[in-house]
Order: sequence, then C-alpha cells, then structure tokens
Amino acid sequence: MAEQYYYALGSVLAIVMATGLLYNLLGKRNGRGEGNAVAAANATTTTTTEISGVYRSKKDDDVDVIIVGAGVAGAALAHTLGKDGRRVHVIERDLTEPDRIVGELLQPGGYLKLIELGLQDCVEDIDAQRVFGYALFKDGRNTRLSYPLEKFHSDVSGRSFHNGRFIQKMREKAATLPNVRLEQGTVTSLLEEKGTIKGVQYKNKNGEEVSAYAPLTIVCDGCFSNLRKSLCKPKVDVPSCFVGLILENCELPYVNHGHVILADPSPILFYKISSTEIRCLVDVPGQKVPSISNGEMAKYLKTVVAPQIPPQLQDSFIAAIDRGNIRTMPNRSMPAAPHPTPGALLMGDAFNMRHPLTGGGMTVALSDIVVLRDRLRPLLDLNDAPTLCRYLESFYTLRKAVFDHGLPVASTINTLAGALYKVFCASPDEALKEMRQACFDYLSLGGVCSQGPVSLLSGLNPRPLSLVVHFFAVAIYGVGRLLLPFPSPKRVWIGAKLITGASGIILPIIKAEGVRQMFFPATVPAYYRAPPVH
Repeated sequence: MAEQYYYALGSVLAIVMATGLLYNLLGKRNGRGEGNAVAAANATTTTTTEISGVYRSKKDDDVDVIIVGAGVAGAALAHTLGKDGRRVHVIERDLTEPDRIVGELLQPGGYLKLIELGLQDCVEDIDAQRVFGYALFKDGRNTRLSYPLEKFHSDVSGRSFHNGRFIQKMREKAATLPNVRLEQGTVTSLLEEKGTIKGVQYKNKNGEEVSAYAPLTIVCDGCFSNLRKSLCKPKVDVPSCFVGLILENCELPYVNHGHVILADPSPILFYKISSTEIRCLVDVPGQKVPSISNGEMAKYLKTVVAPQIPPQLQDSFIAAIDRGNIRTMPNRSMPAAPHPTPGALLMGDAFNMRHPLTGGGMTVALSDIVVLRDRLRPLLDLNDAPTLCRYLESFYTLRKAVFDHGLPVASTINTLAGALYKVFCASPDEALKEMRQACFDYLSLGGVCSQGPVSLLSGLNPRPLSLVVHFFAVAIYGVGRLLLPFPSPKRVWIGAKLITGASGIILPIIKAEGVRQMFFPATVPAYYRAPPVH
C-alpha cells in the first residue's frame, strides 16, 4: 500500500511541477523568426565548393535526389524514395559489410517503422533475435520489464542483430529498384551556387574527381560526418565510450531480453546479436578509456567490471577478454540544430545523435524517414530550391511533434536517452544515489510504473508529456521514500536536492530539443507549411 501511495502522490505532483516548469522554460526560450532562417540558408561554409551557374535541362539520366552515405538511414531512405518513383543516386564511402559495435538493437517502435517503409524483410535471414523487453540488475536484485505488445501483431517485437548484416540487406533491397543507383565513392564537398546546394563533388572508386548534381542532396554520412558543418550548428558531446565484446557459449538470465546492469561507475549492457553470440557493451564515462595495447583495458574489465555482472556470464566474459577482440566506440550526443539550406537536408547520425544506452538511434532515423517521405510525396518537382527549403522546414518540427498520423518519436527518445543515462550512472552525490535507487524501485513496481517507461523506451509511446510525468514521478517517489515514515532535516534536504537534480537533468535536454516543437508545435510557423503549388 505504501508503494502505491508513493506512485499516486508522485503522479499528481509530477503533472503540476512538469507543467509549471515547461511553461517557465517556454517563456525564457528565444524564438527564431523567419528572417533568421533565410539568413542561415544563405550562409556558406568551408565544406562547400562554389560552382558557376549553368542551366541543366531535364534528361533521362538526371537524378532527383543524391544521398550521401548508405548506412541505416541512407539505405532505408534510398529504398523509400526510390519506391516512390524518385531517381536516387547513393554515394557510399565503403559498400562492403560494415563491422560496428553499435546499431545492433532495433526497438519495437523502430520495427513498426520498418514495416511502414516495407523493409521488415531486412531483418530476415540474418540470424536476428527477437527482443521482448529488458532485465534490470542492481546490487544483487533484478527485475524484468516487458514491452507492452499486447495490442500488436505477434510479429512485432524488438530485434537484435549484426549491424552490418542488416545494412547490407537494406542496400541490396534498395539496389533492386531500377531508379536507385548505389556507387562507392567518397564525397569531399557540397557544390554550392549562390547559397543553394546543387550537388556534390566526390572521388569515385578509381580515385577520379567527379561532380554529381540533383535538386535535393540528403547528407546521411553518419556520426563522423565531415559535411554537417555546412548544414547545421553541431554541438557534439561525448559523455562516455562503449567497450565492446562478444560472449560465446552462454545464455542470458532472461531469454529474449536485453540486460542492463546498473554498475559502478556506469551501466553495462548485454543482448544477443545472433543465435550463438551475446554483445556486451561496457560504458566507460569520459572520452578516454584504458589502453587496450598495454593490457590496462583487460585488467579493468576483469577487476572492476567482471565482479558486477551476473555470475552465469562471468566465465564467458573473462574468456571474451582473453580472446582479445576488444573494441571501443565514443558515445556521441548532438541535438538537431539545422540551419535550413536550399537544396540540402541532413538525416541520421549526421543530423541528430543521442546516447546509445536506450538503443533508440535506428528508431529515430526510420521515424524521420517516414516523416520526410510524407513531406515529399505531394511534390512532383524538386527544382525550386528556395521554395522547397521553406516547405521542408516543417520536417524539423514534425519529426518532434506528436500528431494524429505517424507519431514521430525523435524528441521523446532523445530526451529519454540523455536523462536515463545520467540517472543510471553511479554518483557520490546522495541525492543522485537516491534518484538511481528510486528509478530501479519505481520500475520494479510493475503495472503502469514499468509499462509507461518501457513503452517510451521502446518507441511505442512517443508522447513527451508521458516522459516528463514518469520522470518526475520517479523523483517524487524517491522523495516519498526519504520522508516516510519519519522525515528528518537531513532527509528533507536530500529530497529537495533530488528534485533539483532531476530538474537539472531533464530540463536542459528538453530545452535543447525545443520546448515549442515538443509540446506546443502549433505555435511554430513551419508546422503549417503546405506543399508548394506550381
């Protein structure tokens, strides 16, 4: 009964507090007018190359869209636009199968987007594993959190797999369309004429410098993008690094579930990526990790990490370390901050990144593709670059706004990823320790206390207000644990710091995402942009 009381109290107070805080943030936020967008559209940067104005008539070999990069976003976008009849030229630096340690978990919400795009068969025949939820471990206790899939077809669930196999399947499917051309080449710059992007300059497979032209260039060249500075104001943060291993000859405690260990100093993840392999990702805070070459990393993993993982995984974990195939990957976070540029658009990790703890990156990318596809479908002609740019500004708002058709998930997943990572990391601060424990206990309550957050995590519930309510409900639940049955001055002080700390975690993330776009999209002029009429 006490636990139910905590939740009821938390829910009521969270709604009141969240509404007040969001309105306060909205009042302080500086709106950007239409003039700023036009000025930004005319800005030039060092990653563009000026070209002389030349009129090019419509030819059979012309393309409608150039896509830079054929990763998850680029390959899925190429197939989607090609299926809609667009002539697409994809330029990818390396068309061999990628080998990465991230991008291996697709949430159920992402799988639904895959179905909407007609790409669900790309998770077949790659030994993908179904995922039905998460198991959370902390201080010898554990709890299982299942995805709320009761209302969906039996095929709907998460999927985990080798990232490279998934990408190759999407590339192969895109290449089957006669109007999609995949080419291996390295794009060196965007071609610009009077503030409008006209195409790209690239080196082809033979090392020759080639120029390609199209009315619309979409940059999807990933987290290491060298073109994004032309099209946005990147503020890349690297809060931590992942250390990746593959475990063999063992089973996870909960079959078909991802496993999150709330370890010290930060979380450890386990999930199957094939019928015989388990991916382990050890989060190491900061931008530096122990050296692999001199054995410091192996020592760190064996002495610090191994004792904190479930006992049934420890032998395989040690064996994986001894095999020596240890890999690292910086975890990047970057809010979407584009300046609208005629003739060009950013997508995928080149455009927007969040901490990969929640496995939401591919879901956001696929959701963005659905929104962009729907924006482009009414357009027969893409050649009026300034008008097209003004119209596509609506994409930046609609990818974050919750409306009746499509339910984009970008802002909710981005906010959840950033907030959850900060809560799940160990801290010497008493208030943050209480917040971390309160989060574990709140999720362990079951019912709406677990289904609500898990539906947000899975991409099945994109509503940002639900995220804010549950986040502050966790904080108030933590305060209730501190104050009942007998409050003391110290506990009151820690409780106050807990609320302040919770606000300090989530509100800056919401501000970076855009309060108006998330909660009040109808106040953003671009929300109402209609397709240009010719």
